[in-house]
Amino acid sequence: MSVVRRVFALTVFSQGVLGGLYPGLSTANHTCNLVEPVLSCSDGAQAGLVDSCCAETYGGLILQTQFWNTYTGRESQGQLLPKDSWTIHGLWPAKPRRQYDPEPSPNTTTGTPAGKPVKPWKGEPISDFIKRFRKYDLLDYMNKHWTGLNQPSWYLWAHEFSKHATCFSSFDTECYGPAYVQHEEVIDFYSTVIAYYQNVPTWRWLSQGGITPSNTTAYAVADIQGAIKTQFGKVPYVGCSGPRYNETAPGKGSKDNGFTVLSEMWYYYHVNGRVQRVQGVPVDASGSVTNCAKAPGAVWYYERTAHSVAQ
Repeated sequence: MSVVRRVFALTVFSQGVLGGLYPGLSTANHTCNLVEPVLSCSDGAQAGLVDSCCAETYGGLILQTQFWNTYTGRESQGQLLPKDSWTIHGLWPAKPRRQYDPEPSPNTTTGTPAGKPVKPWKGEPISDFIKRFRKYDLLDYMNKHWTGLNQPSWYLWAHEFSKHATCFSSFDTECYGPAYVQHEEVIDFYSTVIAYYQNVPTWRWLSQGGITPSNTTAYAVADIQGAIKTQFGKVPYVGCSGPRYNETAPGKGSKDNGFTVLSEMWYYYHVNGRVQRVQGVPVDASGSVTNCAKAPGAVWYYERTAHSVAQ
């Protein structure tokens, strides 16, 4: 890590950090590169059988999640959407432990499993640091592809770390060994999220399947899932918002109460070794695979507002 990135990691967050997911985890060097990677959710991916810093043991089913928004609500502040690309939501699973979210939901600031209150960060917005260090690719990329809706993007970044990164065993601070620099796992998490995101180009995959944003043509959710499965190899979760189909004029009288505006895509993985290796093994979405309306032509993939897109 460069000196500037170390300074960034040290100064981004001002609050203390709780310990790892497992009490008594050693801060000695964890030589993960010297051991055979263990697949998450396998019999061997248990904290008692493998170094939890070297394999994902606190869960193991990983979701790379993306948004399709048509505006940011902060266009006048220069917060725009990338052209021909979905944006990052995050990398999950989730249960808050280290709280950096300025507006946490759920709120964990009044107590923790350790019984110690952890206040949300009240320091300088991360967006100010981004402006200060714009020459660094990571910060530029986050600013472009990890965009908040009706809030500064850094609110979303802080929320995603607080709620999700802190439940990956390989992001425990102890895993960084005796030379750990405070909060370097934050930078590591953001880099890892981006690496997974770059492997699943949702806009391009949908476009290759004949599904493009339109304000005049709606789609079937089955076709949306089919276009993604053709490229990803497994069924994703497709998320919708907006009115329910049976609340719209075309769906009046229907029993289909799914939502009608395409807004999210979730890609499911197991992972080999540390999440940071970015060696995901795609798997089908578990449980429900959509909350969208099932009727043909019921799902709208709306065009973005022109002034909301970076040119």
